[in-house]
Amino acid sequence: MIEELNVEEKNQPRSRRFFILFLVAGVLVALDQWTKWLVIQNIPLNTSWLPESLTWLEPYARLRHIQNRGVSFGMFQDSSMLLTVMVLLIVLGILYYVFKLETENTWTWVAAGLYLGGAVGNLIDRLTIGAVTDFVSVGNFYIFNVADASINISVAMLLILYWVHERNAPNKPEPQPSEEHHE
Repeated sequence: MIEELNVEEKNQPRSRRFFILFLVAGVLVALDQWTKWLVIQNIPLNTSWLPESLTWLEPYARLRHIQNRGVSFGMFQDSSMLLTVMVLLIVLGILYYVFKLETENTWTWVAAGLYLGGAVGNLIDRLTIGAVTDFVSVGNFYIFNVADASINISVAMLLILYWVHERNAPNKPEPQPSEEHHE
């Protein structure tokens, strides 16, 4: 079964892999922007919300509407222009990388799509409102959004895929010392 899957993946045209990449990225951007829109429309800035039936969850999880003018974990606050340029360069770098990517592993393309979609979702916020809308608050951890979660999931996927690839790669023979004949 696994061999059949690998053969099937190898026969996939490159255009199908790009379709997967852009489909995942597009769905992710749409989901990210929709959830941010819902939060902006329904939760006033700098306030939290939980349904009354779930108030016991408040110490552990809640929706908290904030605008992050920095990056993850609130670093580099008020560096909006620099961050916008940096994220734009990252998006261009991702596109360059995937156009050079030769792997036929569909999961690698899904992970790249998740990363691209997350980066574009947050870039849209930076370009339209000058900050990123964050709203998922878990415990005392940082507040994040769908795009942030997508980027983190994609990095974890890529690390796991790399580990599996390296583990399944045939062992490379160690170089043997050359034998010199002394006559």
